[in-house]
Amino acid sequence: MKKKATVKISKFVILIVAFLFGAAIVKLTYVVLSDEVDGINLKSLASSITTVERTLYASRGEIFDVNGEKLATTVNSYNVIAYLDESRTIDADNPRHVIDKERTAKALAPLLGMSEERILELLNKDLYQTQLGPGGNDITEVLKNAIEALELPGIGFESNSKKRYYRNSSFASYIIGYAKKNEEGKLVGELGIEGYFDEELSGMDGYTKYLKYTSSNYQIPNTPEDTFPAVDGSDIYLTIDFDVQKLAENAINTMSNDYNAEWAIFTVMDANSGAIIASATNPNFDPNDTNTITSYMNPLVSYQYEPGSVMKIFSFASAIEEGLYDGDETYMSGSIQVDSETIVNDAEKGGWGEITFDLGFANSSNVAATILAFRMLDEAEKKLPDYYAELGFGKKTGIELANEVIGDIGIVYKSELSNASFGQGISVTPIQMLQALSSMTNDGNTIKPYIVDKIVDSNGNITYEGKREVVNNVYSSSTVEEMYELMHKVITEGTGKSYGKSQVSLMGKTGTAQIASPTGGYMTGEYDTIRSFAGYFPSENPEYIVYVAARHFEGNSVRFADVITSTIDEIAKYAKLTEESNENDLSKVYNIDNYLSKDVNNITTMLENTPINIIVIGNGKYIINQYPLKGGIVLENGRLFLVTNSNDITMPNMSNWSLNDVKTYCNLVGIKLEYSGYGYVVSQSIEAGTPIDLKTMSLSVKLE
Repeated sequence: MKKKATVKISKFVILIVAFLFGAAIVKLTYVVLSDEVDGINLKSLASSITTVERTLYASRGEIFDVNGEKLATTVNSYNVIAYLDESRTIDADNPRHVIDKERTAKALAPLLGMSEERILELLNKDLYQTQLGPGGNDITEVLKNAIEALELPGIGFESNSKKRYYRNSSFASYIIGYAKKNEEGKLVGELGIEGYFDEELSGMDGYTKYLKYTSSNYQIPNTPEDTFPAVDGSDIYLTIDFDVQKLAENAINTMSNDYNAEWAIFTVMDANSGAIIASATNPNFDPNDTNTITSYMNPLVSYQYEPGSVMKIFSFASAIEEGLYDGDETYMSGSIQVDSETIVNDAEKGGWGEITFDLGFANSSNVAATILAFRMLDEAEKKLPDYYAELGFGKKTGIELANEVIGDIGIVYKSELSNASFGQGISVTPIQMLQALSSMTNDGNTIKPYIVDKIVDSNGNITYEGKREVVNNVYSSSTVEEMYELMHKVITEGTGKSYGKSQVSLMGKTGTAQIASPTGGYMTGEYDTIRSFAGYFPSENPEYIVYVAARHFEGNSVRFADVITSTIDEIAKYAKLTEESNENDLSKVYNIDNYLSKDVNNITTMLENTPINIIVIGNGKYIINQYPLKGGIVLENGRLFLVTNSNDITMPNMSNWSLNDVKTYCNLVGIKLEYSGYGYVVSQSIEAGTPIDLKTMSLSVKLE
């Protein structure tokens, strides 16, 4: 039997372990009780270590049109610096200060929106360097590139910070809104989509925490770190179509510039889905410069006004729905006694004699509307105010825009009911009107308007999607069919004859409303009215609803119709709805790229074999603006406008140009336009090749 092995630990080993343990206790005691160890002051070391929390900022999401055209983005911003001191230049062949002040001022003036005189004043200062403000303050990357392309000696840039940039300036400004920095330097949305979806666009800031010495900006090696990553904001795609919106903007510019409309709105909605395709307004503003804002009220949802005779669409439809309408029945037009104190008159003094109700609608008879409203009051199951409420008047539509108001359809007395039947004495908003108009293209169902196509998060997931939503069933299909016939008659033989020259089949209703006076009653001036038009096209199977209204439009009904029909024609042409579209084979289109900051000669050479006409504005070397912008299209034989960095502009030959092309040119150049006729340009007041004086010139064209 084997003996068990025994382990003997020598006394020497035990003594060594005991010594080391004792030394450790002594060292620890020394560290605890002493302020300094190995020449290092422990208290100072501890006080020099700090915990740092650094914010990881989320990138704000971008806003696009329905086709992916970028409308709002976040960019770096810069200040333009002019170096004036000759000592900065070491090599004469490579000057680093401003050499030719006059040339520099002339080149920068159109880009910075400043006068040459003001820039020269800054360049002549006895300073080492100067900032070219205010036009050169907080500029975008795009403008920086355009200035750099000029290769001006002595002109430099200092980085500022992130800013929100709207490349199309006042384009759909009340829809897009704006975002600006708060006191902490964070971009915050305050109007439009920017404000309504600020949380989604902002994303979520993250943070990182770590230890560092107070004397250093870096993390102490091998120390723990606590990080919560930022979540970038979502991108928002609107239902707005850039090209249709541009056409609507041109129409509004005409109403405000040529006819001094105090306010105006031109909105296009998909007749079947309720998607807002375009909504242009006057007033508008440049979201890149919030000083241009004169009102924070979006006319589409925040203006309430008496709509006028467009409401007859609904008062007549309601009578039809109740079985109280016979279009062949006659009545005496002219005037009607409502109560002991109120008489309602037709717009045509004396009326049209004894006429049918169908003709009464075509002629926009207030008497006919009143008779039907009173007939419903006495005989119908539902009264006219009930129908107005079902159509959505007097309540919010819920569109994705802030500050929507509800209007007022309160009706108590018979005189108020009479007025309401032809759109006076009640107030509505444009967006309510569009929702109600959708009942005529959806078998009597009202469709909720919407303006956001989709929201896409930073991972590419669709988190929200706009879609067709039925609000209420108001009318039967048979009522809608009868209203189609009535609205056709408005265009063919009634108050809307001026709209009959449209190249696309059109039906609808005109409106002219008096404006309530602050002192009571109504204003009585020549232009103290709100003109409006509600239209559907093409009338056989409507794809679009257009609603236009303007206050104090200083022109007659024909002029008002000309602006609207020419715009509808352009929209129909773009959407390939007209016969002319088929004849010209509009499937042949050219997709436009981004040409900003590019060399003019290189771009025109590149495009010379394309089936489009290139209109170069100015004799500069580089392109600073273009229309259409990237993502837009030009039809075969259409025009692409390229604006260069020069104010030396000569008038082109506009023969056979469309009115829309002329308006686009004048808007880009900045000269006032007057026109007469309809169709294409046959003569122009400024001869082709004449230098344009931007300060004094205006252009007149005749169209046939």
